[in-house]
Amino acid sequence: MPLFGVVVGEGGSDSPDVVGNGIESFRLTDIELGFRLSEKDERLAFLDVIREDSIFHLTMIRRRWNIGELTSIGLAFIALVLGSWDLGIGELATGGDYNRFGLTGFRNLSDLSLMMALLSLIAWTGVFITMWGKYPIMRENLVYLWLGMIVVQLGSISAHSDKPDFPSSTTIGDWATLVMSNLILFFLAIVVVHRAVIETRDIHVQERHAHPDPRVVQKAWRDHSLRVWSLALGAWMIMINLMSWSGAHAIAQRPPIEDYSNLLVAIFVITGFFASVLLVHVLWYPQFMLGDAEDRIQSVRAREVSGDAPEPVQEAEQGKCPICSGSTPAARHDGGRIEVPCSESCSGSGKPGTKCPECDSALPIRIECPSCKSNTTVVSHFSRPEAW
Repeated sequence: MPLFGVVVGEGGSDSPDVVGNGIESFRLTDIELGFRLSEKDERLAFLDVIREDSIFHLTMIRRRWNIGELTSIGLAFIALVLGSWDLGIGELATGGDYNRFGLTGFRNLSDLSLMMALLSLIAWTGVFITMWGKYPIMRENLVYLWLGMIVVQLGSISAHSDKPDFPSSTTIGDWATLVMSNLILFFLAIVVVHRAVIETRDIHVQERHAHPDPRVVQKAWRDHSLRVWSLALGAWMIMINLMSWSGAHAIAQRPPIEDYSNLLVAIFVITGFFASVLLVHVLWYPQFMLGDAEDRIQSVRAREVSGDAPEPVQEAEQGKCPICSGSTPAARHDGGRIEVPCSESCSGSGKPGTKCPECDSALPIRIECPSCKSNTTVVSHFSRPEAW
């Protein structure tokens, strides 16, 4: 059925808002594009993959986001507006009292400015608490991302302290603090958070979606794609930089300020709003994908240090067609036990010739090669060690 210009699922429904296979069982591999860019140019195949992932994310956001996500985004927007509001106050537009700073300057704010600032801090606290409670498996990574966000804002403020028109008329030295803060953000967001989520996903698929049929495993990897999530994390980092720069640039001029820019303030609020939406998405998707399995979001190295590293499992020998040597769904485990999948409509598997544990059908003793379509006995798909 049409949904965002694509065909989703296989079920039938007259409503454009209904996913064919049901939202609970709906997976990324259920997405069917109405048209593919790769048909025009094979080099555009990666865009088809991104489109499929994006459509799946948008569909899940529409169906899964509720009051928790909206509360986080709404509180963030309120905090941004309250923190930058200056209409009828003039505290920011006039530059304030530059002879007072720190807590002394904070205490000498006008009553309305002080109220706005405190309400903004309360709103930001509410954002953090809401995210902390909503995404339990991402709590550690939430702290890392917030630290990175704060560091970049401090770096932008530091860069503007000596150069109010930053980045105009700057030298390499003027970029030092901003570059350093972005390196910290990169380390926390990419090296720590991104790596932890990716490696947790890998362990999840390997342990919980193991199957003798390689087609089923390949489908599981596709269903657990993190391409769009990775793009969202990168976009969040860019938005944080734009928000930090516009906010610092708007108040960096020395008093008396003659050309206070409301446009910069608007950019600060808009980029901050989009950064908040992206942050919610970055936290929500791993929780959505891995939360039911109660997997801890940790890198492999962190699991080794904490003693939670999974035991190494010897991989089963994949069957090979005796005709074309292509991989087949049969698998031989340690000890010589052979397993074959039941059928494409059943996820069961077991010893050839026995009953399927899922549907009670007889498991095949002959299987068809996916490559050359030859039909041979299961035993012939495995090498026989010579006895001497």
